[in-house]
Parts: sequence; C-alpha cells; structure tokens
Amino acid sequence: MTFFRFSRMREDVPELIKLAGPLLVGQLAVIAFGVLDTAMTARYSSEDLAALAMSSAIYISIYVGLTGVIAALTPIAGQLFGAKRHNEIGEEVRQAGWLAVGLTLIGALILLNADLLLGISQVETALENKARLYLQILALGLPASMGMRVLMSFHNAVSRPGIITIVQLIGLTLKFPLNALFIYGGFGIEAMGGPGCAVATVIINWLWFIATLAIVLAGRFYTPFQIFSRFSLPNVPRIWTLLRLGAPIGLSYFIEVTSFTFMSLFIARFGTTTLAGHQIVANLGTVIYMVPLSLSIATMTLVAQSIGAGKQYRAEEIGWSSVVFTSSLCIVIGLFVWVFRFQLLDLYDPTPDVKLLAAPLFLFICFYQLVDSIQVVAAFILRAYRISFLPMLVYAGSLWCIGLGGGYLLGFDVFGNTPQVFQGVNGFWIANSISLAVAALLLLWIFHRTAAYYKKTNPPVTV
Repeated sequence: MTFFRFSRMREDVPELIKLAGPLLVGQLAVIAFGVLDTAMTARYSSEDLAALAMSSAIYISIYVGLTGVIAALTPIAGQLFGAKRHNEIGEEVRQAGWLAVGLTLIGALILLNADLLLGISQVETALENKARLYLQILALGLPASMGMRVLMSFHNAVSRPGIITIVQLIGLTLKFPLNALFIYGGFGIEAMGGPGCAVATVIINWLWFIATLAIVLAGRFYTPFQIFSRFSLPNVPRIWTLLRLGAPIGLSYFIEVTSFTFMSLFIARFGTTTLAGHQIVANLGTVIYMVPLSLSIATMTLVAQSIGAGKQYRAEEIGWSSVVFTSSLCIVIGLFVWVFRFQLLDLYDPTPDVKLLAAPLFLFICFYQLVDSIQVVAAFILRAYRISFLPMLVYAGSLWCIGLGGGYLLGFDVFGNTPQVFQGVNGFWIANSISLAVAALLLLWIFHRTAAYYKKTNPPVTV
C-alpha cells in the first residue's frame, strides 16, 4: 500500500501552494480583524478585552456552525467542475443561497437571545452587558456574512480564490480606522470600547458581500456557470443534498469551536487576568491555524475535482501529499512560535500580569499545531469524498468528551488529586491538545479506508 510518493509530492505541493496562497492571505486578512480587535481593545481596558473574549467566542461558535453547512457547496460544485458540468453549478449556488437565508434567520435569533450562553461564565453584570451588545450588533451583519460565504464556497470550488482575497484585503484596510473610530470615539461618535469592533466588522461585511456580488455579475469568467441566468425557487432535493453533507460539517465546526468557546467561558471563572492571557494565546493560535486551514481547503478542492474527473488514485495521492507537507510545515511554525514567544507577546502589548500568565501557554502551541494540522487536513479530504457524518462523531467524542470534559476535570481539580501544573488554564490546554491528537489519528484512518474503497469500486484513470 502506497500512502504517497515523493515524486508526486514534487508535483502536488506546488499545486497546493498555488491554490492555498490566496486562501491563506484572505484567511489572514480575516483573522487580522480578530488580532486588531484584541490588540486595540486591550489598550482600551482589560474588562473590555474580557468581554470581547466571551462574545467573540460565542459568535464564532454560531457563525462557523452556520457557514459550515454552506461549505458543502465547495465539494459538490468542485466535483461538478472536475467533471466539466459547469452549467449545473449555477443551480447549486442558487440553492445554497436559499439555504443561507434560512440559516441566517436561525443565527440572528440566537445572537439576539444569548443570555443563557453568557450566563455560563458567571461574570459581572457590566462585563456581560458589553458582551451582549457586541452580539446584538453582529446580528445585523449576519445576512451579508452568510451571502459572502456562499460566494466564497463557489470560488473555492472553481479554483478561483484570488478574487475573494482581493476583496478581503481591501476590507482589511478599512478595519483599523473604523475600529479606532468606534472603540475610542471621535468625530462626534462616543467611545464604545469592545462593542465598537462589532460595528466596524458589520460595515465591512456588507461592503464585502456587495463588492463580490458585483464582480460575479459583471465578470466574463462566470458566464458558463449561469448563476444569475434565471431565478430558482427553493428545490427541496438539492437543498436536502446540501444539508445532508453540510449539516454534519456545520456541526463539526460547531463542536470544534465550542470546545474553545466553553473553554474560554470556564476559564473566565479564574479571573479577568487569566481570561485575557488565554485570549491572547488563543488568538495567536488561530492566526497560525490559518496555514493548515488554507492548505486543507486547497486540498479539498483538488481532491474533489480529481474525484469528479474519475481520477481516484490521484485524489488519494494529493490527500497524502498534503498530510505530509502540512504537518511538516506546522512543526516548523510551532518551534518558531516557542523560540520567539516573548517577541510575539509584545505585539499585543498586554499588561505585565497578563504577559506573565500567557508566556507558559505558548508551549502548548508547539504540540497543538502538529496534531491540529493533521486533523484539519484529514477532515477536509473526507469532505471532498462527501463524507462528513463520521468526522462529526469523531469530533464530538474527542473534542467535547476528552478535550472539554477532560479540561474541566483537570482545570478545576474535580477529583482533588490533579497535580498543580495540570490545574487551571493549563489543564484545559492539555486536554484540548490530547483530544486533537485522538481526532487526527481517527480521521487519518477513515481517509485511508475511504480511499481504498473508492479505488476498489472505481476503475483507475490514467493520469
């Protein structure tokens, strides 16, 4: 059995990098929003930073769960693109748009009624009110965010992520001045602190969606897909196909992010300083995560297109090449982060007590990046094969039970015999890292079995 060939890696890796490059730049542009929000709010007050940590964790959990459902469009349209059935892609995009409308209503309802989620952290009323306002403001931008996600999934499927990246970079140039205006106040606008980040984000989300929609309407490249050639009413069978693949993907995203969300909410019980230190390290970890995520999206696109073209052996080879390359790259990144941890911390300019607490947590990022990169690549490969239910079960068992449950037991010393070094915030990070390692091993095994089945049931196509 051959998992990969180094001769193929010389071909696969440049192709992955070519597609992942624009994705990475675009993802970093989006993540830069969070970095700016964290850094600029940290300079405003520790209380606002803690409120930002709570509210952004809740919003991200809801947002990625909803957009995960829409992400099913990428492997479906990617297989159609590989099979050169371009005219069918437009209908899939239109139906994904209808699905996005329904999901937007659900998401807005949750964001506007988040008292139960905010109550878990048991923080002071003033801090909770700031977090609540942040979520209510972001609800206004959710329709644009979901519409943009449909267009992003389509562009990824047809190997055209560069357009999205350009739009995202333009939005990034507006983020700093808008943040400064609404966080600190000016030109007659009263300072809002942390919630001001949400106002800036909503404005940019709507500009993103309108600009991308205009590009699709006017561009010649999009003519063969016939996205706006006619109006389509909701098609239940097509929407059900999207839901059948997308709902488990959305739940997987939800499980993965809520393992961090509830981690943040529980860590809030250790105090504002501890939560602020955790937020900085978690934010940096999220930035680094964009590297394997971008490579994973590129991998899913290339694998899906190979499957659509009937090239099952190439699909497997691309998958294993990506696993080896991405994990190796993330080992290097993890070591770099540990060596330069103090310099990276200085970029956030935290208070001395927050910096002292955050520095030791960088040790977890080194191991965390390796196992996280493997599990995310494997998960996206399986989505290219239209397999999402089993990965969802893997995530639920590992991230919720081992990661969040184990972190609670260690962090709060539930049994009374946990060593001091494993208690508090360390306990949550240790358990979460172990849970990702378990998920990585299981998802790789499922990929191996899936690829073997596809090769057995589909005749090889000469490359």
